[in-house]
Order: sequence, then structure tokens, then C-alpha cells
Amino acid sequence: MTFTTHSPEETIELGIKIGERLRKGDVIAMQGTLAAGKTTITKGIARALGISETITSPTFCLISEYHGKMPLYHMDVYRLEGADDFVSLGTDDMIYGDGVSVIEWSDKIMSELPEKTIILRITPNDDGSRLIEIENWHDISLNGA
Repeated sequence: MTFTTHSPEETIELGIKIGERLRKGDVIAMQGTLAAGKTTITKGIARALGISETITSPTFCLISEYHGKMPLYHMDVYRLEGADDFVSLGTDDMIYGDGVSVIEWSDKIMSELPEKTIILRITPNDDGSRLIEIENWHDISLNGA
């Protein structure tokens, strides 16, 4: 599925629609350049999960945990050397737990993610819009999003 958003607000709205359809154990592997909108779309996902806390990029703390209808584990693996570093963080309990995991810069650790991982690629365009591609989505359609 492919979507285009034209503002941070539209990107958050798409995140809300995605978040409303997530199930316990879903893992979203986000890919995109610096400032592509990965944290922005996570804000919408969090809102859909009933999380009222401010969502910020976990670049320096690596993992932020939020609680709403179900836990949200927001991870940023940009500073990790690779998959071994990711495993040593003890992320299995999160990825295979009762919450939703959103992983920024996931390209580095794809080998450690479940086969059913949802891949979300964000590409910023020159006009300020964002192309958002979603692969491996479960059977719930986002048509009309």
C-alpha cells in the first residue's frame, strides 16, 4: 500500500489509522532518512493506542515505553552497530510480547525481526510531502486512509 501525506498533521492522521488497526505483537520496521517523518507517524500510532504522553525520538535512550490500550515500545536503533547490539538490549520480550513495537532505522536489524513484521518506508519529497509505503500488512485494509 502506498500513501502520500502533505503535512505533519496528515502524517499523524495516517499514523492514527494504522494504530487503530494494530494488534498485540505487531512489529513495525520503519525505514527512511533523517527527518523523514518516522517519529511523526509514531505520534499518530500512539494517539490511536490511547497514549497521551509526548512522543519523542528515542535516539539517545534507544527505547521508550508508553502505556495505553496496550504497550508501545518505540525503538531507535540508529546508534547500534548491528543486530547483535539489538539482541543484547533484551528486546525479545517487547517484540514477542503483548504490545506494539515501532522500530526506527530498522534496516540494521531486519534479520532479528519476526517474519510477519510490517515494513513502513517513508520517503520525503522535494515539495514537502511524504511517500509512505507499507509492506507485509495483515489482512486489515487501510483503503480510504
